Amino acid sequence: MQTTDIAPGLSIQGITLPLNLADFKLIAFDMDSTLINIECVDEIADAVGRKTEVAAITEAAMQGVITDYKESLRQRVALLKGVTLAAMDQIYAERLQLNPGAAELVAACKQAGLKVLLVSGGFTYFTDRVRDRLGIDYTRANVLEAADGALTGRMVDQPWGDICDGAEKRKMVLETCALLGIDPSQAIAMGDGANDLPMMGVVGLSVAYHAKPAVREHAKVRIDAGGLDRLLSVF
Repeated sequence: MQTTDIAPGLSIQGITLPLNLADFKLIAFDMDSTLINIECVDEIADAVGRKTEVAAITEAAMQGVITDYKESLRQRVALLKGVTLAAMDQIYAERLQLNPGAAELVAACKQAGLKVLLVSGGFTYFTDRVRDRLGIDYTRANVLEAADGALTGRMVDQPWGDICDGAEKRKMVLETCALLGIDPSQAIAMGDGANDLPMMGVVGLSVAYHAKPAVREHAKVRIDAGGLDRLLSVF
């Protein structure tokens, strides 16, 4: 598929501009390295001196080298055992930042009438805070188990399933479309890693943000430089 550069670091493929933002009714975001600047699991691991080990697994999963996302996440979470909830609070306060243009893009989408979904292979400890900060409508993420003020190295099963992987992201996007009474072609999905490809493949507009090569190859919009709000320039 031919790629067209419409500005430095911003390109499209398979779509004709201009698009109308109000024609879309839902935008779904990945969180880690998309809506926010960090991979939370890697930063949590840093608190117990295991960041290098965990980050290597994360990178392999995001590149699609590791295809069993659930197992890779279980391995990483097991290495987080003993991290205190105080350390988790410190990570949120000191390391987690919204990526440039995140607040502006979410606000513009809400103003245009879109609902906003945050669907993450990360953890509710952070997605809930980002949700409240940005006024996001729906979320799905994983729950870290804690006891006596520290992580146990396990996750908690939820009514919808055990782990939010790529298949669960896709399912949540489709369920949210059904809830809103819209066709998936009226949804936008934005991500950076291999586990975002399933949801990006079922929506009308897929957006790769500073993404891995496999994601950039399949996305209809590629943002390789600048902030998330650069997406607004295609509308």
